[in-house]
Amino acid sequence: MAQMDASSQVAQLIQQAGEAQKKLETYDQVAVDELVIAAAWALINPVNNQKLSELAVAETGLGNVADKITKNHRKTLGLLRDLKEAKTVGVINRDPKNGIVEIARPVGIVGAIVPSTNPVATPMNMILNALKCRNAIILSPSPKGQPSCTRLIELIYLELDRIGAPRNLVQTLPTPVSKDLSMEMLKQVDLVVVTGSQNNVRAAYTCGTPAFGVGAGNVTSLIDETADLVSAAAKIKASKTFDNATSCSSENSLVIVDSVYKDMLAALEAVNACLLTPEETANLQSVLWHKGHLNAAMLAKPVGVMCELAGITRKAACEADLLMVKETGAGADFPFSGEKMALVLALYRAQDFDHAKQVAAEILNYQGKGHSLSLHSQAIDRAETLGLEMPVCRVIVNQAHCFATGGSFDNGLPFSLSMGCGTWGGNVTDQNVHYRHFMNVTKVVQTIPAREVSIADIFADYQLRYLS
Repeated sequence: MAQMDASSQVAQLIQQAGEAQKKLETYDQVAVDELVIAAAWALINPVNNQKLSELAVAETGLGNVADKITKNHRKTLGLLRDLKEAKTVGVINRDPKNGIVEIARPVGIVGAIVPSTNPVATPMNMILNALKCRNAIILSPSPKGQPSCTRLIELIYLELDRIGAPRNLVQTLPTPVSKDLSMEMLKQVDLVVVTGSQNNVRAAYTCGTPAFGVGAGNVTSLIDETADLVSAAAKIKASKTFDNATSCSSENSLVIVDSVYKDMLAALEAVNACLLTPEETANLQSVLWHKGHLNAAMLAKPVGVMCELAGITRKAACEADLLMVKETGAGADFPFSGEKMALVLALYRAQDFDHAKQVAAEILNYQGKGHSLSLHSQAIDRAETLGLEMPVCRVIVNQAHCFATGGSFDNGLPFSLSMGCGTWGGNVTDQNVHYRHFMNVTKVVQTIPAREVSIADIFADYQLRYLS
């Protein structure tokens, strides 16, 4: 497709989106909230969720249907909880003390890049955030995930028709999605939100349009000598195996303090995790990576499939829910120290908690810097120590990591499928990307009683200490 062709196609979508967005800009808060609920019902409807989840797994070969259904439901319902009381139209805050009134304004047209790992949950999250702030949105799904993403939009159209809202508030790039089309979309929209590969994030950051991107995940979990090992093992297994480890928030490495290493290994084996032998580990490594990249045939596949491809025949391994390998270092020479997006955990043995922090830092500095870290411990003060010392934006304490990082009903993080990683991860935000990132806020500023200061007010202590 010629560049001009791509430009013209995207320009047509932009025009349609702009016209629809101007209508949406006239909606009051009640009408906006009804629009959000209508769009969300396209996925919350159990019949739709089932069909979309089946389609997503069939077309991408990633994950499993039951967990897709759960993810689509909980992530969407949780986001609706977050959006329910949020003000996004007109005056959203009055601060008489400082003489400032804040007014919510739409950003215009949002362009969103959608990963193949979550071709339904992620676009729905972005669509609802965009609509809540009176924006139109254009999606660029991955080629593998395009059928289910397109079907989701068709179902949303039925709900928009029901309430008389413009269909062109939500659009997708035409099939087949190409790099030219995606790049043109990034250039022509008003705001870009990108979740997925770091290549896509870098493309978004260089397109000339304001962009929210995410960093690479490579979650490390620390287990110290005070941890409830049975609870930790159950949570780690539930998190790591969910949707066959498609989440960037799934644990990839465990750093276990020496004094509880054997007991923690036993607790993991009790939940049907299997530690591979050195020979099996070498076989797995030889096929999990191909020419320096993760082998697509191994990603998010059941353990039985992985064992077959790796030539592992031991019954305990083939019938496990999760594989474990011993690792001693971090970096390119230790590939298991990186993100795997497969049902494999790397195990590290640390002398004590200080050594565990050192090991975790080495892993993060290789991959996953900025994203998140988890701690299983009864010494809660250690969580704040990690927050003070480690280069991550989230420290998840005694929780199943992939459920907690993107917001959960039992923690205070906003529901999101896009985790900003701050400057550590090359991102402009350190937050879970949520609705406040989809709006502009105009400040109306009045005068207040002057709060002037003198040199003495500011420099008195300094002068007394150093200049007297």
